[in-house]
Amino acid sequence: MSETKVFQAAELTNTPAEQGYRFPAEWAEQEAMWLSWPHKEASWPGKIDDIFPNYCAFIKVVAADQKVRINVADEAMKAFAIARLEEANADFTNIEFHFNPTNDAWCRDHGPAFLLHQENGNKAVVDWGYNAWGGKYPPYDLDDVVPTRIAKTYKLPLFTPSIVMEGGSVEFNGAGTVLTTTACLLNENRNPHLTKAQIEDYLKAYYGQEQVLWLGDGIVGDDTDGHIDDITRFVNETTVLTVVEENPADENYELLQENLAALKEMRLLDGTPLNVIELPMPGAVIYDDCRLPASYANFYIANKVVVVPIFDDPNDERALAIIQECFPTRKVVGINSVDIIWGLGSFHCLSQQEPKSKA
Repeated sequence: MSETKVFQAAELTNTPAEQGYRFPAEWAEQEAMWLSWPHKEASWPGKIDDIFPNYCAFIKVVAADQKVRINVADEAMKAFAIARLEEANADFTNIEFHFNPTNDAWCRDHGPAFLLHQENGNKAVVDWGYNAWGGKYPPYDLDDVVPTRIAKTYKLPLFTPSIVMEGGSVEFNGAGTVLTTTACLLNENRNPHLTKAQIEDYLKAYYGQEQVLWLGDGIVGDDTDGHIDDITRFVNETTVLTVVEENPADENYELLQENLAALKEMRLLDGTPLNVIELPMPGAVIYDDCRLPASYANFYIANKVVVVPIFDDPNDERALAIIQECFPTRKVVGINSVDIIWGLGSFHCLSQQEPKSKA
């Protein structure tokens, strides 16, 4: 296998789109799910030990059918992870460990963006710039280089655009459309030198998309400045699940109604409207006087299962039933996220999918 070829682009030339690559939808067949083992106590102050049972349950469910690749810093962290997974009775057949040290656990945002070539099915990686959601949580130097390390391990072509982008800020329908939010991508703490039109150009060029659709704000408590994966998710090429708050007195009510109205006005590339399915929100999850960004939309779509965060809430079962209707060929599994959400993210934020090569 040849050495990794690196494409650096200060300009929008020689891009993945020009070379025939596209970011697949999450429901496309996966080779693996990538994770970065949680170790930063400041991300779950006073609670990090409590997250491991349900974090390991997530791994166990996905690894039953496909590979799970876990970034760890060293042998000591690997041994700790193995011990926790053994406690969960996980099957290690599909679990791999990779020595890629990280600052934090949020692999959706610092992990590699895997592309597939539309003709030969080969993979490539995009390593966007990463600055821990606008410089909020330094240091982030280790996280920033994770995609490049992984691309070099597998000798995959590597694209390195010079702008900040996070995986949780973008959502794909697998047919040329990417959905995002102005609250995040137009925030001055990301790419203040770029206009909205220029950011669209990067999204199209490096994810291989043809259309960018924009929503507004994210939910209250989301420290990422409004990631799309907490509010609206594609479940097929024409359908989105979007969270709505049913209590008019809740601080999420109005902003989610605005997003709902915007989705109903959107049109796909062929001019057809989106099919919009409403997903309830759980009641407010508050810990240490903080409103946490609890949302059923932060689910992970694996090959055979969809793993959904639940919150000991009356709406849990209702949300699981709605999501199950959207994925008739997959089993929807709810895993308690009350402790995990104290880190201000859940299963989708923690993971990044690697599509299966069609070569």
